[in-house]
Amino acid sequence: MLLHKAGLIEQKKGPHGGAKLKVAAKQIGLGDVFEASAGDWLSIEDKAVSAWIKKVRGDAVAAMNEHTLSGVVKRMKKTK
Repeated sequence: MLLHKAGLIEQKKGPHGGAKLKVAAKQIGLGDVFEASAGDWLSIEDKAVSAWIKKVRGDAVAAMNEHTLSGVVKRMKKTK
């Protein structure tokens, strides 16, 4: 459901239903998946600390987005 809300997958109900990617796997970064599924995981009232945490999270998401879903799948296939 979270990935659907983020526009990464589309879902169909019924006997022939399921989920499939709405965007090509090479266009989905791991940071995109993290952002779609992590939610608002930390709330801090101190504005200075909150701004710092937001920057750190943004940097982490940017680093994760250097790796795509298709790249991860390719690496997994190589290890089999």
